[in-house]
Amino acid sequence: MAHTNVQEVLHALKGVTFPADKDELVRAAQVAGASDEVVRALHAVPPEEYTNKEDVARSVRVDPDSDLDLSPSQRAEQARQGGKPGQAQRLRAVGKPPVEDELDQ
Repeated sequence: MAHTNVQEVLHALKGVTFPADKDELVRAAQVAGASDEVVRALHAVPPEEYTNKEDVARSVRVDPDSDLDLSPSQRAEQARQGGKPGQAQRLRAVGKPPVEDELDQ
């Protein structure tokens, strides 16, 4: 898993003309001199065409601890749930684990 953030990834794509596919995104980041972490994060996105930077931001996998405050059980629930095809796991909706629901009662 790459340890970067969405802002770094998007900064590396400043010269990209959209729509662009995954290979174009990776090449653009390499040409821009992006860090290895950014390039790895782009290699991990689904192989589809992206219409703008927001699409890339929704699909790129960054360090899950950098911007989310989920417990390990909530992250596991995200992994079990399906999402929109190509949607990053960290963006899937996740509810409380059953044990937390019981503790709240």
